[in-house]
Amino acid sequence: MPLDPFVRDLAGETARLRAAGPLARVLLPGGVPVWAVTHHAEARQLLTDKRLVKDIGVWGAWQRGEIPPDWPLIGLANPGRSMLTVDGEDHRRLRSLVAQALTPRRVERMRARITELTAGLLDALERRPAGEVVDLKAEFAHPLPMYVISDLMGVDPAGHPRLKILFDKFFSTQTPPAEVVATLEELAGMMAAVVADRRATPGDDLTSALILASENGDRLTDQEIVSTLQLMVAAGHETTISLIVNAVVNLSTHPEQLALVRSGAAGWDAVVEETLRWSTPTSHVLIRFATEDVAVAGRTLPAGEALIVSYAAIGRDPAQYGPTADAFDLTRSPNRHLSFGHGPHVCPGAALSRLEAGIALPALYARFPDLALAVPATELRNKPVVTQNDLHELPVRLR
Repeated sequence: MPLDPFVRDLAGETARLRAAGPLARVLLPGGVPVWAVTHHAEARQLLTDKRLVKDIGVWGAWQRGEIPPDWPLIGLANPGRSMLTVDGEDHRRLRSLVAQALTPRRVERMRARITELTAGLLDALERRPAGEVVDLKAEFAHPLPMYVISDLMGVDPAGHPRLKILFDKFFSTQTPPAEVVATLEELAGMMAAVVADRRATPGDDLTSALILASENGDRLTDQEIVSTLQLMVAAGHETTISLIVNAVVNLSTHPEQLALVRSGAAGWDAVVEETLRWSTPTSHVLIRFATEDVAVAGRTLPAGEALIVSYAAIGRDPAQYGPTADAFDLTRSPNRHLSFGHGPHVCPGAALSRLEAGIALPALYARFPDLALAVPATELRNKPVVTQNDLHELPVRLR
């Protein structure tokens, strides 16, 4: 089945994917055929299977020249050499350096800065006239994680407007072919400029730490540093934007669940975890390649084929979550989802994303207890991004 490039009905589409079985044949935008794992148990198994690798050179379609360089999703399928695209010892080497900067202790030290940024954004919103419609995504959910990841990576906030434009094109299925390569080149150029600046004036940030590691014998190339920086900036803000936006939509459309939070019957941590499961920020993750035939629930993922992980389908798998899998339920326990991945490539920024949402959401509702959607939820539109569960905008009235 083809994935809708305009993402007009993600819930319906992923329900059909689950019904097609744990391993389903799908077409990515551009007519590129891949396989999708759509059930929780099988995804957990495949995410730790060493026969599935990130090396695009294993992909038969790539070897045969069937994937054009201007394919809209090429930046996600082949984003350059980083911990996302390598396995084994190279993956451990690159990931360990990032993990050192995202230890629980260091993430917790960022709490004060995240609280400060949140308060500043809410102060600006409070100055808006009562009853005015505000795009909460543009004015709160987007800038907060962008400022946080920029602090972490040493990126100048002056570049945020251009980065937003470039990352929108990077993730979109509708970027014109003529702009795909140019977008990738400009993003790489911006990241290379950050690396050059941090090399000249090191700071207390992850980019400076990667540069120092490369100079102290950890054998990082400039390309690896640039690709890692681009990966961290992209993943470090996009996922958290969608997490905050989706949580607000979920609470606005499930007032009985919001009442549980306000009464203390459910915590904000439950809001974060159930949002991650029920409306996961990352809908489909590209892409792994089979080095040999892999048996999956009575089917075979053939050698040389590509696999995507359909987290949006997996998050509502009744085999894992029971008959209420399709309900948004803050009392769900246990809630063992896979929305940040599993195995060697599990997201290293998961704790940071949870911390940001765990600070932003209660502060938002404490400041604006009457916050409500300004349009019916049915009128909210997803961006044309098959990898992200991402709205164009979130119009609300704050009070």
